[in-house]
Amino acid sequence: MDFAPTDIQTMVRDTARKFAREEVGPYAAEMDKQAKFRMELVQQMGELGFMGVAFPEEYAGGGMDYQCYAIVVEELSAVCASTGVVVSAHSSLCCDPIYKFGTEAQKQKFLPDLASGRMLGCLGLTETSAGSDAGNQKTTAVADGDQWVLNGSKIFITNGGPAGVGVIIAMTDKSAGHRGMSAFIVPSDAPGYKVAKEEHKLGIRASSTAELVFDDCRIPRENLLGKPGEGFKIALATLDGGRIGIAAQAVGIAQGALTAATAYAKERVQFGKSIGSFQAIQWKLADMATEIDAARLLVQRAAWLKDAGVKSYGTQSAMAKLFASDVAMKATREAIQVFGGYGYIDEYPVERFYRDAKITEIYEGTSEVQKMVIARSLLRD
Repeated sequence: MDFAPTDIQTMVRDTARKFAREEVGPYAAEMDKQAKFRMELVQQMGELGFMGVAFPEEYAGGGMDYQCYAIVVEELSAVCASTGVVVSAHSSLCCDPIYKFGTEAQKQKFLPDLASGRMLGCLGLTETSAGSDAGNQKTTAVADGDQWVLNGSKIFITNGGPAGVGVIIAMTDKSAGHRGMSAFIVPSDAPGYKVAKEEHKLGIRASSTAELVFDDCRIPRENLLGKPGEGFKIALATLDGGRIGIAAQAVGIAQGALTAATAYAKERVQFGKSIGSFQAIQWKLADMATEIDAARLLVQRAAWLKDAGVKSYGTQSAMAKLFASDVAMKATREAIQVFGGYGYIDEYPVERFYRDAKITEIYEGTSEVQKMVIARSLLRD
C-alpha cells in the first residue's frame, strides 16, 4: 500500500493550487457577493486540462486518473467552492456518463468541447417531486419519428444556466416505474429548452443553480444515452462518481478554513501572545488537521477504486462524502471560532467557507441518503 502521490499527481496538485491562488483567489469574494461566476475561468481551466482531467486525450481530456480529478476539485475548493463545484458537476455529472455510457459517435460529438472547456455541462435529475426519491420522475420523453420530445422541468441544476449541454433523465415508460427512466443528451440550443430561473443561495453563490424547463423540446433519436429504460442505472452510477467530487470539494473547503485559521492564529495577539500559543486554539487546529487528513484519504480511496474499475465503489464514495461533508462543517465552524468576531464578517474568507460547507451535506445525496447507501451494503453482505 503506497500513500505517496505519484509525480503526475504532485504536478497536478501544484498546478491546481497555483492556479486557484493566483487566478481564482483574487475574485473569489467578489464572485460570491455578486453571485456571478467569471466564465473566462472555465476557458482557462480547460486550457490547463482541469475540465476533463480524467478523460482520454483523444476526447481532448487530460488523460489522467480520477485521483487527479479529486485533487483538482479539492485545490480549487480550498480557495473558492463555487469554482470547485463548477468543475465537479461538469466532469462527474455530464462528461462521465457520456464517456461511460455513450456511443463512440456521441463521445466524438460532445466530449471534445466539454473536456476542453469550450462548453459547460450539467445533469438534469432533480425535480420538485424527485429529490432523494430520484425514481419519482415526471419529465417525459416520447419518440416522434426521428426525434425525442421532452416535456417537464428540472430544479436545482448546478451549471444549469450557462451549460451548453445536459444529461437529462426522463420517463419513457411510466408504467415501468424507475425501470421506465431513460437518459438523453440535450443541447441547450434545442428547440423547447429553457432556463426558467436562477436560484439565490446561502453558499456556493457564484455557481449557477437553475431550473430547466422542457416544452416540447426536440432532440435527435441518436441523443438517447444508453438504452431505453437505463436512465435510473445511469443516474445512480453517475452519482457514485459525483459523490467523490463533492467529497473532494468538502475536503477543499475544510482545508481552506484550516489554512486561514492557522495563519490567523500566528498573527493575532492577545494577552501579549499569539493566540496560536494557547492550548485551546492548538487543539482546535490539531483536530481540524487530523479530520481533514482522514477525509482526504477516504476521498482518494474512493477515487482509486473508480480508477481501478471496481464496480462496487458506491459505498466507499458514500462514506467519503458523508465524512468529508461533516468535517467541512466542523472545520469551518471552528475556523470562525478561531477568528472570533472577525470570523463573522466578510473581511476574512471563513464565513464564506462556512456558508459553502453546508451544501456538501445536501446535494448529490443528503448525508441521510449516504447512510442509507452504506447501511444497505452492510445488510446485503
